Amino acid sequence: MIPTSFPPKDEIARLTARALLEVGAVHFNSREPYTYASGAKGPTYIDCRKLISYPRLRSTLMDFLAVTVMRDAGFEAFDNVAGGETAGIPFGAMIAERLALPMTYVRKKPKGYGRNARIEGVMTEGQRVLLIEDMTTDGGSKLSFVDAIRETGATCAHTGVIFSYGIFPEITKTLADHGITLHALATWWDVLAEAKAQGHFDAETLAGVEEFLNDPRGWQAARKD
Repeated sequence: MIPTSFPPKDEIARLTARALLEVGAVHFNSREPYTYASGAKGPTYIDCRKLISYPRLRSTLMDFLAVTVMRDAGFEAFDNVAGGETAGIPFGAMIAERLALPMTYVRKKPKGYGRNARIEGVMTEGQRVLLIEDMTTDGGSKLSFVDAIRETGATCAHTGVIFSYGIFPEITKTLADHGITLHALATWWDVLAEAKAQGHFDAETLAGVEEFLNDPRGWQAARKD
């Protein structure tokens, strides 16, 4: 069903943060930092994949993402929804259902046999495609997916995610230089605010996380092995 209720953006951010905290998708650890895919370290880790196991939360957040995209990009802005392999595939399917659009998905790389395809499903030249993923850190991983979509002759100028780190200012330029607008429900700042409000984690942990969020590059540089 296409959602027709448009909560304020700050309420969407707060409830998204609360949902992530409620299901244990948020991990904070200043003493033993996590290693990210880039090799960099940080005291924060988010696991949005957990949301697919919670029907009430996933339904609410997918409604939020659908209305965010419609409010920011337009009601008739898209012809196709593509999920990014792998975490974006279930969320892409749910958003396609809510927007009443065809669903496809994009592989990280050609599968290496058969048609050697990166796009699965039907995507045609001229279609306006919305890329859906679970989250973004600095936006870099989105570029390959968008390029694969554009190689079909379709266009892709928007990507929607549940969560964006919100602490790397270069993300806006990285995506804008590639002709992409990001739509996200919440950031680490929203999660930190809700964690404080709800009493999640101890004061020392929250202070360490806030230090990282205020200067992630400096925090990482000071803790290089």
